[in-house]
Amino acid sequence: MNILVTGGAGFIGSHIVDLLVKENKVIIIDNLSSGQKENINKKAIFYEQDLSNFKEVEDIIKKENIEIIYHLAAQMDVRKSVELPIFDAQQNIINTLNLLEVSIKYKIKHFIFSSSGGAIYGDTNVPTTEEARELPVSPYGVAKLSIEKYLNYYHKIHNLKYTALRYANVYGSRQNQKGEAGVVSIFFTRMLRNEPISIFGGKQTRDFVFVEDVARANLLALTDKESNTYNIGTEKETNIIELFNEINKFFNNKFSPIYEKSKLGEQMKSCLSYQKISKQLNWQPKINLEEGLKKTYEFYKFLKDSNNS
Repeated sequence: MNILVTGGAGFIGSHIVDLLVKENKVIIIDNLSSGQKENINKKAIFYEQDLSNFKEVEDIIKKENIEIIYHLAAQMDVRKSVELPIFDAQQNIINTLNLLEVSIKYKIKHFIFSSSGGAIYGDTNVPTTEEARELPVSPYGVAKLSIEKYLNYYHKIHNLKYTALRYANVYGSRQNQKGEAGVVSIFFTRMLRNEPISIFGGKQTRDFVFVEDVARANLLALTDKESNTYNIGTEKETNIIELFNEINKFFNNKFSPIYEKSKLGEQMKSCLSYQKISKQLNWQPKINLEEGLKKTYEFYKFLKDSNNS
């Protein structure tokens, strides 16, 4: 199949591409605002392009005869969305709507969207199921939920098949340090540089899911026979202080954090049930937090040592 991955040079997107290229022709569109050229799989075709350049994006889809779209490109910083909600809507809603319009025009067979369970539910009962009422507390979460509603519209009216994957807090190798979701990357990078660590609040809990597990879920989404929405998480809560303490172990517990006030737009609890995708696509997380943090530490340690050599 000819598959387009927007944001395919980014953290999660590049891991998905690594799996897809084994059996498919993969085309990447990425403006490299947060993605990195070194993340790009050499078997993929790469276009450095911004999704706001609508005509150029359409030309690529037509030229490459795209059949499937994985849409990951986004403004990903929750805090930036709070500061600049109009900019966030332009990047995360308008650009996606254009992509959906093009999908209808060129008869895309399956549109797989990277949504956010961590941002759209708000503070609710945990582990949260897909049936929970969505009450996002940031423009970023509002935008993700808006696209899910548009996907339902395009499915009902234009028969566009879609899968929306609502991620918990994804972490692992290649993670960009921007945005609240990058807290694991931020901690490791700062500690490896021997820089001070700030914790904003600290009691808020998150569900940390390893990027390789997330990539597997995206691959399985291709096999789904109907349009669906799935949570991708671990059903385990970890607060930010506990996370810091786990990461600090790799450095012989030598760091003492600076505690600051929680940021506006941040929810206190986030933890997702994965029972729906487990039953329907036989997916479950395989890598626990301890193992995932070890893999992530080894990645950033290798990166630092390589840069210093």
